[in-house]
Amino acid sequence: MAESPAQSQREPRLADYAAVTAVLTAVCVALVVGVRAGAEQQVSPQALIGPMLGLFALTALVWLLMVVVRNVSVMRGLTSVRYYVDYTSHTPREQIERPARAFNNLMQVPTLFYVVCMLGLITEDVDAAQVTLAWIYVAARGVHAIVYIGWNRVQWRFACWAASCIALGVIWVRFALLNAG
Repeated sequence: MAESPAQSQREPRLADYAAVTAVLTAVCVALVVGVRAGAEQQVSPQALIGPMLGLFALTALVWLLMVVVRNVSVMRGLTSVRYYVDYTSHTPREQIERPARAFNNLMQVPTLFYVVCMLGLITEDVDAAQVTLAWIYVAARGVHAIVYIGWNRVQWRFACWAASCIALGVIWVRFALLNAG
């Protein structure tokens, strides 16, 4: 007998928290190294377009996956089309809605990423560190989507999400410092 999603999600243990802390520490170290390596190296503002396109590609891929999974599940009778009328009745299995949740997540905090990148393009004050941080952000969001859609372990999903938020926070602080004055 297969485990239900609720049964497969055990309560986090101390080892889980230690692993999440290790991941976040590694990301913070990568952020510090990235900032120090590129802090005084001016680059073309257009260098930010790559990470923006990378995040858009990730979003488009998750969007396509959502559409395919939902439609296939309806065609195979795993989900009732009535669920998509009110999103309350005939709730599908959790795995079917994971891509939709991941897509929704890519419509939230990443808007702040697009805004700060566009501001960098407008002000034309971009250094290599900002570009490195942008790629770290995109990578963390990519791993977050994989974890969310793939096996949805909350502690790992949180570690990826928190890592991306820390990277985005550093991008915003650096933008403010580069443009304060």
